[in-house]
Amino acid sequence: MPQITVDYSAPLDRRGFALALHPIVVETVDATLDACKTRFREVEELVVGDGAADDHIVHVDIALLAGRTAEAKARLSDAVLALLPAYLKAKEGVHLSVEVHDLDGSYRKR
Repeated sequence: MPQITVDYSAPLDRRGFALALHPIVVETVDATLDACKTRFREVEELVVGDGAADDHIVHVDIALLAGRTAEAKARLSDAVLALLPAYLKAKEGVHLSVEVHDLDGSYRKR
């Protein structure tokens, strides 16, 4: 915990983004740095709207152990959205989104 997944089609400095993101997660939702795990999944094909534009996406999903307030989750979402543009290589036509949610009660780690 936190489990972070980034779906992206836009050119992105993945390592730089993850290394900048982890301390923000730690500060915002009281996590530990060594618990932050980020994986990236490249989106090879997508259609936005009517498909006329060559748009890109970056969606960051952050799953946390239960107990954080809705306000803390919203602060984290805002911080991630503010951070992302610095690590994008494409500046136009990129749709950014973030979701911060609780892990299911069945979550286990070893």
